[in-house]
Amino acid sequence: MLDKDREERRVKKAKITLMRNPKFALWSGILMVGKTSVDDKTSTAYTNGRDEVYGREFVKTLGDKELAFVVLHENLHKAFRHLFIWKKLWEEDARLANMACDYVINLMLVNMDGGQEFIAMPTKDGKPHGMYDPRFAKMNAKQVFEILKQEKAEGGGQSGEGFDEHGWDDAQELSPKEVKELEKEIDRALRQGEIAAKRAGTQAGDAERAIHELLQPEINWKDALREFVKSMTNGKDNSSWRKPNRRFLSSGVYMPTLISESIGRIAVGIDTSGSIGNRELTKFLSEVKAIADEVKPQNVDLIYWDTRVASHEEYDAGTLPNIVSATKPKGGGGTNPVCMQNYLIEKNLKPECIVMLTDGYVHEWGGNWNAPILWAISGGADSGITAPVGKTVHIKEG
Repeated sequence: MLDKDREERRVKKAKITLMRNPKFALWSGILMVGKTSVDDKTSTAYTNGRDEVYGREFVKTLGDKELAFVVLHENLHKAFRHLFIWKKLWEEDARLANMACDYVINLMLVNMDGGQEFIAMPTKDGKPHGMYDPRFAKMNAKQVFEILKQEKAEGGGQSGEGFDEHGWDDAQELSPKEVKELEKEIDRALRQGEIAAKRAGTQAGDAERAIHELLQPEINWKDALREFVKSMTNGKDNSSWRKPNRRFLSSGVYMPTLISESIGRIAVGIDTSGSIGNRELTKFLSEVKAIADEVKPQNVDLIYWDTRVASHEEYDAGTLPNIVSATKPKGGGGTNPVCMQNYLIEKNLKPECIVMLTDGYVHEWGGNWNAPILWAISGGADSGITAPVGKTVHIKEG
C-alpha cells in the first residue's frame, strides 16, 4: 500500500531538524512563518513570500540533505522579502530577477555548510541543480541583477536554471493588511533567530551581515524620495489608483503607484540647526531639483527652520532650475520641526506633500500635519531614529 503522506512527513521532518540544528538557529523562526504544503501540481518548490509548496514528485527525487537545502532556500526568499522588495527587477527582466535572487541565497546556503554535513544543493544529471557563483559573494539581489543585465547586454549571460518557482504575481495578491502582518511576523522571527544564534554561538560572517541588513534595511533614499513625491500627484480619477507600491514596505513607506502628469505644491523643510553640512545640503537640494524637473510641480516652498522658520523661498517652473545656486540657507539655532507645522497653518500653505530633511535629533515631531509627510533623516539606518509621524527614509552617508 502506498504511503501518500510520506513526502509531507519528510518536509516536516526537514524543518524540525533544521530548527533544532545550532548551525541554522538564525533561521529557526522563519521556518515557522506561513503555511507549508505538498501537492501534485507544483513541479518543484514554490513560495509567494509567505507560504511554501513542494511538489510531491520533486520531493521524491531529493535526498534528505537536498530537501533540507531546498526548504532553507524557500525560507530565505521569505526572510529577504525578495518577492516584495525586488518586484521592479522582475518587471524589468523576470529571468534575471529570478536568477539574481537564487544566486544570493544559494551562495549563502553553501557557505553555511561548506562540508555538506547537513544540507547539499540538489543535483540534476550529475551536476549542481541551481544558480551558484562565488563571485557574487556579499552582494544583494539588485547588485547581482545589474551584473547579469550588463552581461546580457554584451551578448553573454549565465546559463543554468533554478530548482524552484517564484510566485511574484501571487505575492502581489496579498492584501496590504496581510503584507503588513507578514512583515511584522518576519521581523519577529528574525529577531528571535538572532537571539537563538547568539546563544548557540553560530552567528558570524555572511549570516551576521545578512541579519543586520534584514533587521535594519538600507534603501536608496533618492529612490524613496522620488517615489514619495511622485505618488502624491493630485490625480482626479480615484478609480484608477492601484494597490500600494510594495517596493518600500520593509521601511514602512506605503504609497500608491499611480503617477499623473503634474503636481501642485510641494513643501520642503530643511533643518538648519547646525548639524546639516553644506555637502549634505547641496546633495539634497540637487535631488529635490531633479524630482521637481520630473514631476513638474506648480510651486516648491523651500523652508529653512531650526526652532523657528528662518527663511521661506518660493520657486515655480521658471525659477526652480536655479534652486541650488539661488537658495540662501538661514538658521543655526535649536531643532524643533513643530515651528514649520505651525508656519504652514499660519500662512495657509496647503502642499500636496511635505518632505523634511533633518538629523532626527528633535524633541517634538509634531502631529496633524496638513499633508502627507516624509522625513529624510541623515546618518543612515544605523542612527536608529524613525519619526513617529509620517514616513521615514534614512539618508546613508557616502
